[in-house]
Amino acid sequence: MTSAFHSWSDFWQMGGYAFYVWLAVAVTALSLLVVVWHACWQRRALLTDVQRQMARERRMLAARKKGEAL
Repeated sequence: MTSAFHSWSDFWQMGGYAFYVWLAVAVTALSLLVVVWHACWQRRALLTDVQRQMARERRMLAARKKGEAL
């Protein structure tokens, strides 16, 4: 198997297109990181909302039982 580049310097320069190639790589990596961060943030927010809703339902049930006991 032969390499497309003769040296590491050639690899990093990408045949004169290094700016465009590495800019595309950076934009892609940044976009993927933003998507992963947003998914984690959204999951945390969803779990918080579910916990809040469950606590509210428990309080309502407890209040209803307390009202029936009187």
